[in-house]
Amino acid sequence: MASRSQFPAAIAAARLAQTTGHLTGSSSGSNLIRGNAHMASTDASLSSAGAPKMEFREIKNITCFGAGLMGAGIVQVTLCDITPQALENGLKIIRTSLGRIAKKAHPDSPEQQKSFVEGVVSTITTTTDAQEAVKQADLVVEAIVENLEVKRKLFSSLDIHASAHCIFATNTSSLSVTEIADSTSEGRRAAFGGLHFFNPVPQMKLVEVIRTSTTSDATNAALLDVCKRMQKTSVSCKDTPGQVYNFIVNRLLVPYMLEAVRMLERGDASAEDIDTAMKLGAGYPMGPIQLTDFVGLDTCQHIMTGWREKGALSPELVQPIKALEEKVKEGKLGRKTGEGFFKY
Repeated sequence: MASRSQFPAAIAAARLAQTTGHLTGSSSGSNLIRGNAHMASTDASLSSAGAPKMEFREIKNITCFGAGLMGAGIVQVTLCDITPQALENGLKIIRTSLGRIAKKAHPDSPEQQKSFVEGVVSTITTTTDAQEAVKQADLVVEAIVENLEVKRKLFSSLDIHASAHCIFATNTSSLSVTEIADSTSEGRRAAFGGLHFFNPVPQMKLVEVIRTSTTSDATNAALLDVCKRMQKTSVSCKDTPGQVYNFIVNRLLVPYMLEAVRMLERGDASAEDIDTAMKLGAGYPMGPIQLTDFVGLDTCQHIMTGWREKGALSPELVQPIKALEEKVKEGKLGRKTGEGFFKY
């Protein structure tokens, strides 16, 4: 779920840096940049059901807009945000996550750990200049605030500066990809799709690849290939214009989490017992109340409000939850603030 302030993540940066040639002009960390540098004219299957394979343009240079915790987890090449402080925070998140990876890979060698981290970080360029950030980009991934008009404004402004072949992708978790893409030119809409990463990005293997009615076969194939090169598992999902529940995971997961919060609010059971029941009874690795904290209470409320305003779901599924609203008003947004329904 997209948010500017969620659990830190950056393994995607390490993995694509390891498998993609010349991400930036840097020669530092060259031991990490090896292997699949020649991706031009690579065939990628569009489905597992025998669909025809499509030829697509190689993606070498990727720009990520948004240096929040989701953006820092996705970034591969150029990280762009509106302030130097935001970029500094993003790199800090990346270094921290890479440090964890390095300790596992080289437990007995602090020098190798440092070399690993610095080698990957050296492939990442940061800037506050949006026009400059997209000049050489083959793919632009947006991971900014979950607001339709803000996203539309960003993509509209980038459209005239990015090259004609550049693919645009949004990391939105609940908004219509079609409505976001409509802010760009007709030609760009063929090169527009969704890449919905999950939080925390290093641990979560899944990426939902969202295809609109105007997304070209080559664009879809290129997005699937990028996920594969990040060592992620991708699933494909259609974007349905005028609806906001066009993702597989959120459409099923959010109502589940909200009903758990309603049970807590009614006093049906404690937060601990609700979570224990679902972990031991259904085999889930995390209970719904703790999961709500990890996603972010504000994010859950935002999605619920959007669905309610659209009238997309049954009213009882998206009615306001007082317990959730009170936590958000108090700034207790979950794990990212140290307290939600649980304390961290």
